[in-house]
This record gives sequence, structure tokens and C-alpha cells, in this order.
Amino acid sequence: MSMGQEDEPTVGQLVANASRDLSSLVRSEIELGKAELKKTAVKAGTGAGLFGGAAFLGLLAIILLSIAAAYGVSALGLHPALAFLIVAVVYLLIAAVLVLIGKNQLGQAKGPQRAIETSKESVEALKAVGKGD
Repeated sequence: MSMGQEDEPTVGQLVANASRDLSSLVRSEIELGKAELKKTAVKAGTGAGLFGGAAFLGLLAIILLSIAAAYGVSALGLHPALAFLIVAVVYLLIAAVLVLIGKNQLGQAKGPQRAIETSKESVEALKAVGKGD
């Protein structure tokens, strides 16, 4: 026996090392996925909160339309229908802007992209090792 052969690991040791490394890799991927999902949940929560704000302003618009119509008719001398229409349009525009901002926030909420990408890379590397590359 030569000196070089004694230093080489056995097949059993190689399998044990590969198993340990694979286990470590899977745990790392799971942790990365958890971190990315936490960020996504925060963005989704922000978007949902903005939709809630839009709904609240919609409710306020209904209440304030009645008051604004009375003030509008007396202060401007406008027909009550026109006063209702002006106030309704203003509040609906504000609500529409909040809906668009909320929709944008929800659109930015993505899945664990980095974890998916690194998992794909890991699978490709394992396939290459399996083929003997």
C-alpha cells in the first residue's frame, strides 16, 4: 500500500459527508425561505392596511357628503345634487389613490425568490456530482 491510499476517505465516509452537507444545505435553504417570507408578510400587511384606510375613507365620504351638501348649498348657492357630486368625486379620488397604492404594495410582495434560486442551483450541483462532472 502506498501512502496516498491511506489518506483517501472511504466510500462510507464520503457518503456520510455528503449526507451531512446535504442536510446542512437543506436547513440553510429553509432558514432563507423563512426570512424572505417574513419580509413578504410585512409588505402584504402594509398593502392590506392601505386597503383598510381606503375603506374607512369611503365610509367617511358617505357621512361627510350629507354635511358637505348642506354647507355647499348655503355657502355657494349651488343645487344640492351638484354639491353632493363635487364632494363625492373628491373623496372617491382619494379612495382610488389609496387603492392603487395598496395594490402596488401587494404586487411587491413576492415569494422567497432567493431561496428558490439557491435551491435550484443546489439541485443542479447535485445532478452534476451524480453524473460525475
